[in-house]
Amino acid sequence: MKPQFDTHYKVDDPTEWESGFKKWTPAVLLQIAMYLGCCFIAFFTIPNSLFDPEAMVITFSIGALGIWRYGWWFTHFIRAQIYGRFVYPKFQKAGQKIWDDGWRPRHLHFMMTTYREHRNITEMVVRSVVGEIERSGVPGTIWLGSSDRFDEDIIEDFLRREAAHIDVTLRIIRQNVSGKRAAIGLVLRAMCRLPVEDDDLVIFMDGDFVLDEGAISKCMPMFKLHPELQACTTDEEVICIGPRWIERWLKMRFAQRRLAMQSHALSGRVLTLTGRMSVFRAKHLKKLEFIRLLEADHLEHWLWGKFRFLSGDDKSTWYFMLKNRAHMLYIPDAMGYTIEVIEGSGMERMVQNFRRWSGNMLRNGQRAIQLGPRAMPFFIWWCLVDQRLSMWTMLVSPCLAVSAAVLVGYEYVLSYIIFVALSRLFLSLILCIYSRQVDLSYSWILYLNQVINASVKVYCIFRLSKQRWSNRGNQSSEDGDDYWLNLYRKWMARVCTVVAVCLLFLSTVHYSQLVEIPSQEAVRDVIASLL
Repeated sequence: MKPQFDTHYKVDDPTEWESGFKKWTPAVLLQIAMYLGCCFIAFFTIPNSLFDPEAMVITFSIGALGIWRYGWWFTHFIRAQIYGRFVYPKFQKAGQKIWDDGWRPRHLHFMMTTYREHRNITEMVVRSVVGEIERSGVPGTIWLGSSDRFDEDIIEDFLRREAAHIDVTLRIIRQNVSGKRAAIGLVLRAMCRLPVEDDDLVIFMDGDFVLDEGAISKCMPMFKLHPELQACTTDEEVICIGPRWIERWLKMRFAQRRLAMQSHALSGRVLTLTGRMSVFRAKHLKKLEFIRLLEADHLEHWLWGKFRFLSGDDKSTWYFMLKNRAHMLYIPDAMGYTIEVIEGSGMERMVQNFRRWSGNMLRNGQRAIQLGPRAMPFFIWWCLVDQRLSMWTMLVSPCLAVSAAVLVGYEYVLSYIIFVALSRLFLSLILCIYSRQVDLSYSWILYLNQVINASVKVYCIFRLSKQRWSNRGNQSSEDGDDYWLNLYRKWMARVCTVVAVCLLFLSTVHYSQLVEIPSQEAVRDVIASLL
């Protein structure tokens, strides 16, 4: 049985729950005090082996890694605060004046893709689009990249029934090749055949993304205020139809996103132009190079050869803008709602999402780094480098903790757990500033998120061609027809993964002095004894 949705669903104004101390209620402060109290009781009750002479080097190593990672978080937090409290409010005020003075873009183009979405979700999405067109007073066109009559009928019926009085046109582009990328490419080619001007605004959005009231009107003036601006992306919140723990995990990830996006935007760039909803100036979108990149983006890999990207169209649009040194912004007060319907195993869906997100990041991050720091602000370039470093450093600390437990006893693992509880509480409280509510479960969700995400990235880095998109018609990448070549590639990927993990583990246990690297004399003696 499919879930039902309220097509007039509305959540609280995001400016209200992000703006101050309302969510830091006495009950929340009491929970934090009890959490800290439990941690300190455990710390003074459990035998402390953190500073055991045998494990001292490990403790200081974990501490050094923590200082590095937490310092990086703190850097993002300070930058995000500067952008959110000082830089963006000036943009917002100037943009509002432009809007109030009567400036409007010539036309709005909504490029929407969908695949057999729930009827109520589709109606929620289209209702939000129509509402934005009506409130802005700008004529609009909905460009529907479709592969199924089912979605087309729903949208046509809704517009005929509820939007006959609005200046909105529906153009259906039926794709003849499967995949979201093909649908977007066909829509863009159709746009090029009509008088779409360079300064027209094109809104890329998914068929499960609901615009909040005023979302587009907050983005539009930015393109007038900043003539060099080519793209912007907005804030998101999740409406999760599924297990409660999945909802908490997604809300935590969106809080992370707000923190990171505001930090990146301070440099005039972002690290992704989110496919859920981003606004583009049409100038670059009409270029054949841009369209071909979206349609047939690919990577040359030493093991997997040349392969096309299945998902990650938002990363392709971002890479094109980054390569062309385009100015990009994040609009924190423009809100939209992602509707996640979790059917089946929540854990399986979570791992699939990690594989898709991590694969998209690894495939595009590599070539973005190769552009070099001169092609972008240095901070943005270093963020890309840090993404690849963090997946390894995140796995070092648990390995060091296990090594120390072998050296001095299980008490070390218990002390490490307390360290994790306190350190992740600090990080989660920062995230709660950017979340709808204070949720202390973020402390443990954050740690598990980091460990699982790092593990998935290590798995994916040797399998970049392996792609699956279960909620887009269960698409998956093909291996080709050469059986022996595919077999060789699969086994080589396994060997590379095992070697990388073993090197990480062996270097960790050697550093912790659990094992010693044999000397040349010892190796020669072993060889001599065998001969």
